[in-house]
Order: sequence, then structure tokens, then C-alpha cells
Amino acid sequence: MRDETKAASLIKQGVTISVGTYDDMKSLNNAMQNIETVLLIAGTDEKNRVRQHQNVVDVARKARIQRIAYTSRALKDPSTLVNRLMEGHFQTEEYIKASGLPHTLFRNVLYMDAIQQFVGGDAVFERGIYVPAGQGRVALALRSEMGEAIANALAETGEGNITYQLTGYESYSFYDVATALTNLSGKLVTYTPAEPAAFEAQLIGRGLPDVVARRITGFITDIANGQEDSISPDLEKLLGRKPTALKIGLTVLYNL
Repeated sequence: MRDETKAASLIKQGVTISVGTYDDMKSLNNAMQNIETVLLIAGTDEKNRVRQHQNVVDVARKARIQRIAYTSRALKDPSTLVNRLMEGHFQTEEYIKASGLPHTLFRNVLYMDAIQQFVGGDAVFERGIYVPAGQGRVALALRSEMGEAIANALAETGEGNITYQLTGYESYSFYDVATALTNLSGKLVTYTPAEPAAFEAQLIGRGLPDVVARRITGFITDIANGQEDSISPDLEKLLGRKPTALKIGLTVLYNL
């Protein structure tokens, strides 16, 4: 944890907490003593994230951990990505593989939870959906279920190097999202495909920082280009049940 006060509930449950950051090699080393498995959660510092990830891998190798796991992304073609932030995931994957450590890679699809941010929260019921996703589809899945699946995988004894593609069991377009929200709310929600530049300008107009607006636009443009339209049974296998479908997930996320 960077801030121990935010882990108060975990400490009460008997969880051992280490304080530090991916930039603090000493804290990483202290955290990895007598540890078998390290789960590296991707950082969000665009300029430094790959170096930070490498710090974690280097310390894990020095500490002789038995397995390192990483939360990557389920994308079809890294060479054609619009959202360049995603390149760091594949650079990190290669660094992990080169380290010689036994590893587990979790390639996660876009969180269903991100839909609200992309379409403007509850405002979607007044103005509809206006995003640059075209006809693109994505096998959305809830973040909580991905976390559960990852925990299940890491609780098992790992043998060899494994890559999981964590996706929903069905892919959806934003037309599907609009239809689901219409049916759930009783209000007509329409989807109008947008041009990327106009969409990014709209996000900035809502008060989002330029870097965040650019990142969201890149995410959605990659959906339009088919980057997220792949389906794998891995999430279902690790959960032991089918992942939550779009309509049920939106019911939870929008409290409908």
C-alpha cells in the first residue's frame, strides 16, 4: 500500500500490509521476503509505468519468488493500437518472459464498469450514447469477476507458464448497450457513432484532462477497430460459472 490508512479494514482481518511504491526498490524488496507469488497490477503512470513494472520483476527475480503474475490486456494486434498506453502491457510481458521467472499472464478485456465513464454516467438517459466505436464489439466483463478469477487462479499451485484471456462469453456493440439501457430504464437511449476528434473534444468540454480524454478516445477507437472482439472460456472456467451478462451487469452498475 502507498497509504496504510486505506488498508485499515484489511489489517483488521489479519492481512499483512507492506508500505511502498513501484519506484521504491527497498520497499519492494521488503514486501517480497518469504513470498511465493507476486501479482503485479499494471501502473497508470504513462511515462514511467514500464520502468516501474521492470523494478517489480527485477526485485522478484532477486527474491527468488516462485511465480510472478501480471494484469495485461486482451487485445488482438498490438502493432495497430490507437491507444499507445497499451503498448506498455506487451513490453512488460516480454520483460517478464525474459526474466526466466515462472509466470502467469492475465490478459483482461475492457471492464464493463468503464461503460459509465465512456457514455457519461446517468446523463446517457438524456443525451444517448455518442462514442467513436462504430460497429465494434467487445466481450465486456465485470472488474469484480476478473478479480475473483485471478484470485482463484493464484490460489492454485502454478506449474509452468500460463496465459489466461479473461473475457465475457459474448461480445457486445454500443448498439447493444443502448438497447439494454433502454429496456432497463424505460427511457429511449440511442447510440450515435462519433468521430474520434469530436468525441475527444466533447470529453475535454466536460472537464476531463486532455490525457484522460485522449486515453478514453483511444480505448473506444480500438474497439471500433476490432481490438477487443475476442471471446475466451478462461474467465468462465476460473469462476466456475458464466460471467455476468451485459444486461445484468448494467442493472448493477446503474442501480436499475
